[in-house]
Amino acid sequence: MTGHHLILGELTDAVTGEVLADSHDERYRQKVARILLSEKGYVKAEITPRVPLTAIAGKRRGKIRVAFAVSVDGRIGMIIQYGPGSLVTRHRPALAMSRLLADYQIPVAVVTNGEDVDVLDGFSGNIVGRGFDALPAREALGKIVAGSAFTPISPRRADLESRIVYCYEIDGSCPCDTDICRLDETDED
Repeated sequence: MTGHHLILGELTDAVTGEVLADSHDERYRQKVARILLSEKGYVKAEITPRVPLTAIAGKRRGKIRVAFAVSVDGRIGMIIQYGPGSLVTRHRPALAMSRLLADYQIPVAVVTNGEDVDVLDGFSGNIVGRGFDALPAREALGKIVAGSAFTPISPRRADLESRIVYCYEIDGSCPCDTDICRLDETDED
């Protein structure tokens, strides 16, 4: 099963060097990766693409991939989530991801459709910048990381955020979307 993405051939991942299926979505993710590397001053070792994240909502579980986790000084300081279409509808699930991908609040959550970018403060959820120019450069993210408390996420909050990710990203997603994996139901409530 090839999913619902038009496969245009293969391309090489700018960060890992892996050969990936060339799709319109992957071309946009690679655009973001190249900007991080060539314009924003990050090195490949600071960028982790396609980070798996399991979302649980009661007995339902699913796995998605966060487009990028960007680390500075050994801590994830920023996540970037790609999705086609409107950015506004991606704010809340990206904030939830920023509270689940590590055991602390990741300070910056970014959403992009490859053409537009919204940069969100992970703590407040407020938009702190728009456009690729607002994407924090390595030095700016280093300052944000240095000034962050990396507040732990409580188990209750993690449960609620996980349900949000499940609701927005997994429940109701296209069954042929190969970027999302529905897992067997758990025995938990």
